[in-house]
Amino acid sequence: MLRASWKSLLARRVRLLLSAFAIVLGVAFVAGSLVFTDTLGRAFTGITSGSVGDVIVRPAGTGTFVDPTTNATVPGALVPRLAGIPGAARADGNVTNYGTFVVSTEGKLVGGNGAPGIALNHTGGPAAHGIEPLRLDAGHWPTGADEVVLDSATARRAGYSVGDTVPLVSAGAQPRISARLVGVMSFTSGSLAGASVCVLDTATAQRQFLDGKDAFSDVWVTARPGVSQSELRAQVAAVLPPGLEAVTGDSASADAANQIQRALRFVTTFLLVFAGVALVVGTFLIVNTFSILVAQRSRELALLRALGATRGQVARSVLFEALVVGVVGSTVGLGLGVALAVGIKALFGRFGLDLSGSPLVFRSRTIVAAYAVGVLVTLVAAYLPARRAGRVPPVAAMREEVEVGEAPLRRRVAVGTVVALAGAVGLGLGLFADVDGHMWWVGLGMLGVILGVAMTSPVAGRPVVVALGAAYGALFSAVGRMAEENALRSPRRTAATASALMIGVTLVSMMSVVGASAKASIDKVIDEEFAADFVVSNVIGQPFSPRITAEVATVPGVAGVAALRYTVTDVGTRRTAYVAGADPGDLAKVLPLAMRTGALGALDEGTVLVESGRAAEQHLRLGSTVAVGPAGRQVRFAVAGTYERNEILGASYLLSLGGLDRIGAARQDSVAYVTVDPGGDRAAVERGLTAVVKDLPLVSVKDQAEYAAEQRQPVDQLLAIIYALLGLAIVIAVLGIVNTLGLAVIERTREIGLLRAIGLSRAQLRRMLALESVAIALLGAVLGIVLGVGFGIALQRALADQGITELAVPVDQLALFLALSALVGILAALWPGRRAARLDILRAIATE
Repeated sequence: MLRASWKSLLARRVRLLLSAFAIVLGVAFVAGSLVFTDTLGRAFTGITSGSVGDVIVRPAGTGTFVDPTTNATVPGALVPRLAGIPGAARADGNVTNYGTFVVSTEGKLVGGNGAPGIALNHTGGPAAHGIEPLRLDAGHWPTGADEVVLDSATARRAGYSVGDTVPLVSAGAQPRISARLVGVMSFTSGSLAGASVCVLDTATAQRQFLDGKDAFSDVWVTARPGVSQSELRAQVAAVLPPGLEAVTGDSASADAANQIQRALRFVTTFLLVFAGVALVVGTFLIVNTFSILVAQRSRELALLRALGATRGQVARSVLFEALVVGVVGSTVGLGLGVALAVGIKALFGRFGLDLSGSPLVFRSRTIVAAYAVGVLVTLVAAYLPARRAGRVPPVAAMREEVEVGEAPLRRRVAVGTVVALAGAVGLGLGLFADVDGHMWWVGLGMLGVILGVAMTSPVAGRPVVVALGAAYGALFSAVGRMAEENALRSPRRTAATASALMIGVTLVSMMSVVGASAKASIDKVIDEEFAADFVVSNVIGQPFSPRITAEVATVPGVAGVAALRYTVTDVGTRRTAYVAGADPGDLAKVLPLAMRTGALGALDEGTVLVESGRAAEQHLRLGSTVAVGPAGRQVRFAVAGTYERNEILGASYLLSLGGLDRIGAARQDSVAYVTVDPGGDRAAVERGLTAVVKDLPLVSVKDQAEYAAEQRQPVDQLLAIIYALLGLAIVIAVLGIVNTLGLAVIERTREIGLLRAIGLSRAQLRRMLALESVAIALLGAVLGIVLGVGFGIALQRALADQGITELAVPVDQLALFLALSALVGILAALWPGRRAARLDILRAIATE
């Protein structure tokens, strides 16, 4: 049987390799995502290990990396006291800022599209375990206010050499800085992952980022030889005043690595979702291919049974062929996955996350996962066809034609209906009920609905094919009617082939509805709730110096400027809440809040306004108090009012600027809204605003239309990525149609010969196959669009309280998807049609 299985496999290798391609793409996504995230994880592990001291003294409640939204510091007077601890060799105060960028010789910002621009002071102190954090490659360390040292990669990208004057832009006290490049350095613990680093002397860094205070962002305490980090930490903690904490470097590094790994899970999950889509689509292709091959080999299988092969041996022979397909597909997919990881590295590099200095990490778990997924999916997909193959009776070898038994459609439709209903219930629970793991419910619910529709599609899709057949008959007469009959003669095969395309079209249509709804919601919010004429903001979403806001206010024709500041901090027992700060008088002119209780004017240094939904969750009312700020340093504010959700404000808590100062938030503006004097010259004001920021590539000026376009841009970018990845599922579906038509040509060889003998031309034959292919593709597209629009509407309703309040169905895009599906059908029929047209008529008629 093994020899017979090998011969059967080699005789149909092209068909089986087309099925293996589906496995190749799915496994490539699995392997590529694991290789890339492992590479990313190792790169950041190197960064964290070189970014901590033996013991770190920092404001309580802050993390390993300095929070750019906080102004909390460690007093400078504490440093000599820490250095005098018995177990300490030295103590060094660090000033760190994550919003300082180099401007290149071409006037462009270096970095800023993902990785931060880091400014440090030079201390000469070692990192944990005696590691040298920064190594000077040329020149000397900065000693004055007009000197700076850059990392070598940033100096090279910006086009500067030692001795050149380097312009910097910053969110600190001075928005523009010019300094002479006196040295270049390297980070000794590995790649900086695209971050740019500039090193200043301590006094300059304090003046720029800490308002000139004798203070530091944190302090590294270095252990004497023989003193462990835990011993030193205990000694340090004993002398710390309230509001400060001491952590070991190893603990801080591990905590930072865990935070990074949690952040990376999104990348892994995102890629694995598309791997799952490719594998589900591929499963349909494999099931269809093996079902057709088993049907075509039914007489051969019957002969094997007549010669003594058992049912189990026949079934195992088919599973053996599937095993080979799975192993081949997994092997090729594993190699393609490595190439995909290289491509993802390059793509992230374009967004500022440069991993060119980090080699790919290829762990054994990647190999195990690739083969486990590829082989398992192939075997599961081939199980039912293999089981049907084992049921072929030996007596069937005597017959001219053999029918391989299949389950009645009635049973299949009943099971499919139950699966679809169960999926709909799961989807509803995930979207609208308060259940744990709601995204799992959503994903499994959608999968259930899709599988249920796929199972019922031989019946549910028949009206679509019949309607197309009516159009075919009117347009192409007999050829069109034959195409319809061919599509209907094997409803299971047609439905299975269409279902593969249906999955891709479903997801694309769903995302189109969600994306269009998100953009429509953005436009409505800006149109109805936005009273400013211009917006001044950071082009990469980071804060900027309040001096820029002050300069904007002096532009002739400006009636008022409202600055908004944001910080991420604790509110009560809630972690990482988003808190905004503004002057209530200025805010009322550009962004009127719909107050439920209280008044905007009641906001002062001792009060807070709370979004009404959040207030209801926390049972807050007028006069209640809320603790805001980092754990251990929280300040209590009285609730002065509640307001309806405002998407432009985008925060659940609103403090005054003085209130933000009380909790230690950084004095940096996130956005400034500008209004023009009534009857003023808008064009002149815009020119004046542009002049303020002309030397600041970090900051831009936009009118309402440009601001709305900027807010829509991330949605378009995300949709473009999703469409590109889902395009691979479409490619698999196209291969499925090609495979089905190619096998159909083999199956109908004699029929095709007879048609050609009675006068059907080659062009008509190709047209018949093309129309059949288009019918399959349009069936998948129609089912996919119906499901996708339904899923999209459900998601929009579920996300209404998250800001997607408007439902928009992009009819033009859906029509385009339908047209592209028809084109897919035409392209998929080219090769099978050409093969059919080249058949010799006499040989075709003589084929059994």
